[in-house]
Amino acid sequence: MQDYDLFVIGAGSGGVRAARMAAGFGAKVAVAEDRYMGGTCVNVGCVPKKLYVYAAEFGKAFKDARNFGWDGGTPAFDWATLRDNKKAEISRLNVVYENVLAGAKADVIKGRATIVDAHTVAVGGQHYTAGKILIATGGWPHIPEFPGSDLAISSNEVFDLAQFPRRLAIVGGGYISVEFAGIFNGLGAKVTQLYRGPLFLRGFDADIRAHAAQEISKSGVDLRFEVNVQSIAVGRDGLQVLLTDGAIIEVDAVLYATGRKANLEGLGLENVNVEISDAGNIVVDTDYCTSEPSIFALGDVVGRMELTPVALAEGMAFARRQFGGRDDRVDYEFIPTAVFCQPNIGTVGYTEDEARAKFGRLRVFKSTFRPMKHTLSGRDEKTFMKLIVDRTSDRVVGVHMMGPDAGEIMQGIAIAMRAGATKAVFDSTIGIHPTAAEEFVTMRDVWRED
Repeated sequence: MQDYDLFVIGAGSGGVRAARMAAGFGAKVAVAEDRYMGGTCVNVGCVPKKLYVYAAEFGKAFKDARNFGWDGGTPAFDWATLRDNKKAEISRLNVVYENVLAGAKADVIKGRATIVDAHTVAVGGQHYTAGKILIATGGWPHIPEFPGSDLAISSNEVFDLAQFPRRLAIVGGGYISVEFAGIFNGLGAKVTQLYRGPLFLRGFDADIRAHAAQEISKSGVDLRFEVNVQSIAVGRDGLQVLLTDGAIIEVDAVLYATGRKANLEGLGLENVNVEISDAGNIVVDTDYCTSEPSIFALGDVVGRMELTPVALAEGMAFARRQFGGRDDRVDYEFIPTAVFCQPNIGTVGYTEDEARAKFGRLRVFKSTFRPMKHTLSGRDEKTFMKLIVDRTSDRVVGVHMMGPDAGEIMQGIAIAMRAGATKAVFDSTIGIHPTAAEEFVTMRDVWRED
């Protein structure tokens, strides 16, 4: 007899969903967590980030309002108010997650879990046995070592800084770095973003990347590509950052957002037969089973699509297959995502290069225009939209947008693409006027064609 049918390590999005669903199927479940309920997304990821994005957008909105007849200056921004109100909301969500597990009758065990063997987990000196062990410990920010690297902060700490950094250097070119550049720029900081490559947002469509660089630069972020940090030192008035091109910038803080690694430290994987990839992720099959038959893993720790909704879907699929008698699997094609920079990026499906490699000949449509709001506000901002169509089937296989509400718009587009919508279906759909989204059903002229 085992103490539990399922022992989950990590109370983030994927772990909590798997635990709740498994318990709902009648399994006896325990969840171990040593930091905070809700994992990265709730505490130092999606939720606080989006709250800070809202805060940043007010700065532009106050200025935009003047040409709409709202006469007044821009009020002063108080970092402590935003930071502390965010903390209160996160604390509320932590309790919500605890209540979700309690409602499902899953045991919550607070402390760092270590795997002892294929069916045993230790937490705080207490041993627990389980038929199945699920690792859902997520990822953790990684800062490379270099002279002064200990002076840099990660996205874990940036939300709760004691003082607002009036001058901020951000190192990296992915989601996190681009989003924080927009946040702190919008809140009034002087932001310098550094990326070692020729263009940031690697993995996104090339046209979106180019448009993003143009728009983000116009917003006031100092973008510097093909440059890296050589060292950080304490200066007379802040931190001195020496760059590989010889330049020195002086800032109040340096945020490193150059990547995250699977959170496996102290987990005890050396005690079991769990394969780790060269990238440092746990290797799993389509059922999230590791090379140890009783141990499973899902979410960011396996290094597939590191998105909260994907971890949730994986948690559901795992529970249904292992405890619900259902043959569920996650389909990773046409998963929408957004980058909450300013303006937002929304994307679903293939980039143009990926689509050409997979489908062959394409038809590509695009539209670039000033958002209606800015015809009065006067803001120099352009929306960019792109449709990628497989010529053979007429199916829309990639949609990419940068502009206000891109994330909201892309969620609806994703449903159509999952259903296999063709360009003819898009063309026959009546748009909602006046909206930006209607542009996706009115693009008629081919921009590029194979």
